[in-house]
Amino acid sequence: MDIVNSGSPKKIAGDTRNNWVTMMFVTHNRYNCFRKQIYIDICIQTFHDLERFGFEFGDFGFALNHVHFLVNIPKRYSLQTAEIMLKSYTARKMFETFPGFRKRYPRGGFWSGYDHYESTGWKNLEQSSVYIRDQPRHHDAYVVDDHQQRLPNLV
Repeated sequence: MDIVNSGSPKKIAGDTRNNWVTMMFVTHNRYNCFRKQIYIDICIQTFHDLERFGFEFGDFGFALNHVHFLVNIPKRYSLQTAEIMLKSYTARKMFETFPGFRKRYPRGGFWSGYDHYESTGWKNLEQSSVYIRDQPRHHDAYVVDDHQQRLPNLV
């Protein structure tokens, strides 16, 4: 599994606080939706699309039916507002990109109502990152790498 960081060293103007939060989102009915690498890649890309609102993302760790990640929430958003923004935008993009998910989720709810989050200070930021990166091994999750491969040139 690749380690993914936002790589954005920019701080939001006027925001000097540390608001790193470790979050976990679970798919609705705990369906194993993250078996293929393409689903994981689109989900990560969708989270990074929200950096334009000031979010800053750390590591991501995917098990088969949930995702753990680090996020620095901007000052102007409450934790609840940030959770709603993250869940609704990623769900909408997953349904746009993969219309077949509508068969599994006919009511349009990709994420379940369950959530877990905890504040992550500078002291335990590295511990949290290690835990997140270890998710595939921890859950014994095998992800199918379904990226399109190039065929060798046949001469």
